Amino acid sequence: EHYGVTKAALEHGKHVFSEKPLAADMKEGTELMAIAKEKNLLMGGAPDTFMGAGIQTARKVIDDGLIGDVIGATCAMIQHGPETWHPDPDFLYKRGGGPMMDMGPYYVTALVQLIGEAVGVTAVTKKSFKERLITSEPHYGEKIDVEADTYLTGNITFANGAIAQVFTTFDVYYPSQNYARFEIYGTKGTMIVPDPNTFGGPVLLMRPEDVAATHSDPGLRTGNLPAYAGYKEIPLLFDYNVNSRALGLSDMCKALRTGRDFRANCQQQYHVLEILTSFEKSSREGKFIPLTTHYTRTAPMKNNPMHGILDD
Repeated sequence: EHYGVTKAALEHGKHVFSEKPLAADMKEGTELMAIAKEKNLLMGGAPDTFMGAGIQTARKVIDDGLIGDVIGATCAMIQHGPETWHPDPDFLYKRGGGPMMDMGPYYVTALVQLIGEAVGVTAVTKKSFKERLITSEPHYGEKIDVEADTYLTGNITFANGAIAQVFTTFDVYYPSQNYARFEIYGTKGTMIVPDPNTFGGPVLLMRPEDVAATHSDPGLRTGNLPAYAGYKEIPLLFDYNVNSRALGLSDMCKALRTGRDFRANCQQQYHVLEILTSFEKSSREGKFIPLTTHYTRTAPMKNNPMHGILDD
């Protein structure tokens, strides 16, 4: 519904900050971008979690060269779907829904903030189940006819040569505490990025000097090692490490007052929308999908001595 509501507001001369994603497809998104430009209105939207302490600290780790040049990334959002807890889950399986359009914005927005502009997508996607049984109230026992793909896996190629593997699904039974996976690989180390649907940490860093060299076949090892053995936790270097929804809206309001740019802007939303919608397009057409939108990273966050006051 974001397209219709946003269009009506823009046509009435209002600046708009919306929930994610910008629209359900690129045709809608392109129209909204044109209206906002024609009427000289600000348009932006969620997610704004990338503005939190976790992703901003991860960005500084990369920008300061602590993992070297970014080689690639792996992101995964793995769960069995919202029909076990959501009070009205039907729309999440219809046009504009599915795990990539619903949860993918958090991961893809964080990726472009950390790595930069993407140039193309290749993917394979599917629907594992034709219908879903609702076990939450008030629609307990009702069934949903599935329209959107619910198992999506693919690669995003970035302008700097990095490649990110992205996997989102509503089809897999998986421990809820581990549903989010996010790793960034560089020429000098690896970083574990926190759940991009949150504002906090932890941010974990591993460099070669942090791990004892091994000269044997890893398959011959015995015993269980901690999952993140060898990683060091990086202190969060920015404010907003707790749930701070509407931080992006506050930043947009500051931009309206000062004339500066804002971070969760429509250029970012539009680029992310093209990436998200290109997964199913690539799978359907069986080919690499070059992107037509362009993206420049928005400014990193700055610390202010007073909580809640954003920089000029």
